[in-house]
Formats: sequence, C-alpha cells, structure tokens
Amino acid sequence: MAPQIVRTAAEAVAEISDGSTVLIGGFGNAGQPMELIDALLDSGASSLTVVNNNAGQGDAGLALLIKERRVAKVICSFPRQSDSWHFDAAYRAGEIELELVPQGNLAERIRAAGAGIGGFFTPTGYGTMLAEGKETRMIDGRGYVLETPIHADVALIKALHADEYGNLVYRKTARNFGPIMATAARNAIVQVEQILPIGALNPEHVVTPGIYVNTLVALEGAEA
Repeated sequence: MAPQIVRTAAEAVAEISDGSTVLIGGFGNAGQPMELIDALLDSGASSLTVVNNNAGQGDAGLALLIKERRVAKVICSFPRQSDSWHFDAAYRAGEIELELVPQGNLAERIRAAGAGIGGFFTPTGYGTMLAEGKETRMIDGRGYVLETPIHADVALIKALHADEYGNLVYRKTARNFGPIMATAARNAIVQVEQILPIGALNPEHVVTPGIYVNTLVALEGAEA
C-alpha cells in the first residue's frame, strides 16, 4: 500500500502523542530530520522517549526538544558532546533519564526490532556497569550480554528522494540509522527533498523499500 503523502511537516507528525517512543535518524546533524523535529516541538507532544545516536547538538533539532523538557528519556550512544549543553543541564537537574548504549549495540537493537529478533548476545559491555541486571552467558569461553530489541511507536527519518510508493534513497552518510529505524517503528514518517513519479528511481539505488514507509512529506529547500 502506498504511503500517505502530506503537505507539511506539521501534518506529518500530528498524530504523535504524549509518551511515545520516537526513533530519530541522524549521526550528529547528518541526516537528522530537523523540520520534522521542529514540527514535533510545535505539536506540544511531551514525555517522549527518544532514541538517537546523540543527545542533541547546539540549539537545534533534538537539542531543542530536550531544552523544552519534552523528552523524558534518551536512549543513545553519545550523550555528552561539547555542544550537548541542553541535555547536560536537564540530566544534572534530574529532569531526563539516560539509557547509555554502545553504538554497535544501539544499531543492532534497532535492527533486531525490525527483523523480528527477540534478542541477541554480544560481548560488548560484558563485565561493565552496562551489563548490570541483564542476562549474561559464557559462549566458547567468552562472556556475552543479552540485549533486547528497541521497538518504537514512530520513526522520524530524513532521506534524499522518494517515489510515490515510498521507496527511499539517501544522500551519502545521511543514510546512517534511517534504514533500520524505518523497519523498527509502527509508523515511519519520512521527510525528503522530492517525491518523484513511479519509475524515476533506479531500483538498484533504493535502500528502504516503500513497504516500511507510512507517511511522506516533501520539504524542498531542506538540506538532505
């Protein structure tokens, strides 16, 4: 089934409710869906659990959501960059919860959700505080930790182009977490630079099949 195509970022995020778990694509600012995040901020949704590689940078995008105290919990790998001051302030004030996840584990937990995998054993984090409270196992003489998938209500993703069926292509490293996040959420909302006619995309270049995309919005002029 073809995705819903809407005219504005506000329409795209209108059904995101308080308490939702939201996957947000991007590696730092590369591939971060800034316009969708701004629309989410304007929507008033709060008490969100946000999954992202970082915990916001500077004064834009995810950092603004955190600044306005719309985020109750962050699941990420790099919460303390030099310009993550809004997260730092909220965390020190006890106003936001952090679940720290090594980057490879974060990607695999999201991928596992999309693949229908109930969990996986990894050596990353074994013997550290990150393994506390989790099942561990010795496999071939090496310690492993059981990690569980990260499912989400919504994924906010940025791609370069889509066709009318929702097939997506990305721009270089802006691809990062987008493809796996699209599979792990019940509702994948994607902003693109252009929505092209069927047949305009080379099938060999499609990274995310349209079956995973629920809502599309073309935001011309937004850097891809």
